[in-house]
Amino acid sequence: MHFINGEFVRSASGRTFDNVSPVDNRLIARVHEAGRPEVDAAVRSARAALDGPWGKLTVDARSKMLYAVADEINRRFDDFLQAEVADTGKPVSLASHLDIPRGAANFKVFADTVKNVSSEFFEMATPDGAGALNYAVRVPKGVIAVVCPWNLPLLLMTWKVGPALACGNTVVVKPSEETPSTATLLGEVMNAVGVPPGVYNVVHGFGPNSAGEFLTSHPGVNAITFTGETRTGAAILKAAADGIKATSMELGGKNPAIVFADCDMAQAIETTTRSVFANCGQVCLGTERVYVERPIFDEFVKRLGEAARSMKPGRPEDDATKIGPLISQEHRRKVLSYYEKARAEGATIVAGGGIPKMEGALAEGAWIEPTVWTGLPETSAIVQEEIFGPCCHVTPFDTEEEAIRLANDTPYGLAASVYTTNLSRAHRIGAKLNVGLCWINSWFLRDLRTPFGGSKQSGIGREGGVHSLEFYTELRNVCVKL
Repeated sequence: MHFINGEFVRSASGRTFDNVSPVDNRLIARVHEAGRPEVDAAVRSARAALDGPWGKLTVDARSKMLYAVADEINRRFDDFLQAEVADTGKPVSLASHLDIPRGAANFKVFADTVKNVSSEFFEMATPDGAGALNYAVRVPKGVIAVVCPWNLPLLLMTWKVGPALACGNTVVVKPSEETPSTATLLGEVMNAVGVPPGVYNVVHGFGPNSAGEFLTSHPGVNAITFTGETRTGAAILKAAADGIKATSMELGGKNPAIVFADCDMAQAIETTTRSVFANCGQVCLGTERVYVERPIFDEFVKRLGEAARSMKPGRPEDDATKIGPLISQEHRRKVLSYYEKARAEGATIVAGGGIPKMEGALAEGAWIEPTVWTGLPETSAIVQEEIFGPCCHVTPFDTEEEAIRLANDTPYGLAASVYTTNLSRAHRIGAKLNVGLCWINSWFLRDLRTPFGGSKQSGIGREGGVHSLEFYTELRNVCVKL
């Protein structure tokens, strides 16, 4: 059900859709689809809370409440873990160490950040000689539409809701139709810790002619924050243009890794294995292109192929499971279309390339093999287009300049990784890659105080630390004549 004004409500239309498990295709729940009436009610309740009790709280009081939200998520850790795993099919070992702890931590990080940010102050001369003072105050932007992806549902939703609430805004969340559970469960947490009704709202549904479109085009929404594919982001930007709404977009990627011959080979293999195959490759920051210096190319490809073949699929709760399914049968059809295209174009299949044989009920799940290719030209769709599956193409290079050119040669610019023990080279390349985030000898390390976002078709804006405050607040200048 939807969570509107502190209550769980059904859709007036009675329309529902199925939420099915990607592990074995069983029905998890039937979810109510929001129409215009539910979206309108959610936006109106958010506005009322903004103008009412929430808007009257001090920064300190809001921060304490967000700490309580984080503590309640952790108290109900197993409930959130069960809901997240049921929706996504990802291994319990991954969700319990990443999704739920980070999802809770986002509230505390931004509760602290908002209390420790400075603003501007200027003295100015006036013709009468008395002078004037100018100072800036941060005010909430208003009602924020939060449109979330399905790959890291709780983590990426609270990455936006945490700073939005810390800054005094109210939110209407539209989670992915594939993963509705943890956003809904968070409503219980909000009520339990005393967050006023209307501050946090959830509406379920799809994009076009459904909750997503109704929310992003609603005149009562002041800003939109979105994580997802570039095509959907473009549609949201068009909707936002009509109301001149502020937007923050973290969009698709085709992220490269550059591996130099002087790297720590064991570290590069272990880290690249995670960056390619973690969460079944369904990570916006994941690696899909690997460029390896020619002297170590053959060895690297061999070892990465071995790592791919060692990724055992299985039930999320099984400790031996190293990789879960894709999110849905529909997404598997998309990823498989790229697997078929790679084969048709003559790629060398180092590992994978198909569907693993699963036993019993698991045969109905959205499973796919971790895959490594070589041998395709840079113009191939396999190298240029985001696949969002557990796969990568590996290409040799000969010079640093060539590696930089290849890494930058896509419409995307989200993230990159560089593996080298040459510190000068690391700094040099880190500054030349057209991405929002570059890791050196690592992947997925995130200090939440640092800027996060993409370049080119990978997004607009930055979030994290004070950069989130720039989006979720408006600066107001106050000029006092002395």
